[in-house]
Amino acid sequence: MLKNFLKVICMMSILGLSACQSLPPIKTVSEVDLDSFMGDWFVIAAIPTFIEKDPYNPVERYQKNEDGSIATTFTFHEGSFDGKLKTYHPTGYVVEGTGNAEWKMQFVWPFKSEYLIAYLSENYQQTIIARNKRDYVWIMSRQSQLSPETYQDLVSRVQSMGYDTSKLRVFPQQHPIKK
Repeated sequence: MLKNFLKVICMMSILGLSACQSLPPIKTVSEVDLDSFMGDWFVIAAIPTFIEKDPYNPVERYQKNEDGSIATTFTFHEGSFDGKLKTYHPTGYVVEGTGNAEWKMQFVWPFKSEYLIAYLSENYQQTIIARNKRDYVWIMSRQSQLSPETYQDLVSRVQSMGYDTSKLRVFPQQHPIKK
């Protein structure tokens, strides 16, 4: 009887493991012109990290350093448009051989997080930054506001990558619209 019980447990374990499908790796864009990617990006929506608890006017700014790394400044007001200004300075490291589409982002030494440029419009106006774990994602734009059609297209792209888009949070923006 114990032998049969163990067989059932083993079979259930095998079936359970085979039911756990892992998603394929996120496909990044083929090539990123870093000079064109540098500058300000308004964070329109995200499946946020713990530091993005209640951001208003979140902006990510990229600037190339002489050593090839990317100086990053992430700013937002916490809790309201007049809330305390929060600023973070992670460093991005472009992974060689990825067409500049895969970075490692370092907030605290020695830890580096995956940063994948999974979508980038031809005119470098919208981008989606993703992770293979599908735990975080960011929809960013050069403009602080997107048309409903453009936003929905970007959300559809995020969903096609295997994300649960019900976890997306739209971040309030009140910047003047950049042309």
